[in-house]
Amino acid sequence: MNKLAYTAFIAFWASVITLFAVSSLAGEAEKDDKNDDGLPIITMEELAEHDNEDSCWKAIDGKVYDVTDYIPEHPTPPSVMYEWCGKESTEAWDTKGYGRPHSKAAEAMLEDMLLGRLEEES
Repeated sequence: MNKLAYTAFIAFWASVITLFAVSSLAGEAEKDDKNDDGLPIITMEELAEHDNEDSCWKAIDGKVYDVTDYIPEHPTPPSVMYEWCGKESTEAWDTKGYGRPHSKAAEAMLEDMLLGRLEEES
């Protein structure tokens, strides 16, 4: 009976250690897909796929936003927004209309559209 108990004891702890190791490895893999702030990392290639009126993503100051649903509400003609779909758009954001930056209200609205962080180029 002692051999059976000992074997069960060893099997139990081996299982616990294995589960712990697997969950740790899964956590590390998840961290690779996210930044320290928990946002998913979006590549330039992924951003570039969203370059039209049906799916318009923009990168501004290192973050990626889906502005698709906002385009009809934007005060400029849609073509102004479409020009920047699928691209790094910080310059356009910072210098709208004669070099003036967007307002604090616009910044707050943009945060509701946040998708992730643009992958840093090395």
